[in-house]
Amino acid sequence: MKEIHIQYFAILREQRGRDEETVQTAAATVEDLYAQLRLQYAFSLPVDSLRVAVNGNLTDWATALNSGDRVVFLPPVSGG
Repeated sequence: MKEIHIQYFAILREQRGRDEETVQTAAATVEDLYAQLRLQYAFSLPVDSLRVAVNGNLTDWATALNSGDRVVFLPPVSGG
């Protein structure tokens, strides 16, 4: 199991009810992690509508996770 620190923004923060958390996961990639969280918290956004950053760097969904990583899921920005 890996310990992963996660930050949520916008609609994901609203759906999760918090802006960050640390989880224990067996997820191998950030895509696996998001799939796990999406099932657990009923996130409405599909992977293809999000961007993801690991340890402060934008990355792709196939990026491998390591214990201690910081993951940020970035929903689309709406403005007005």
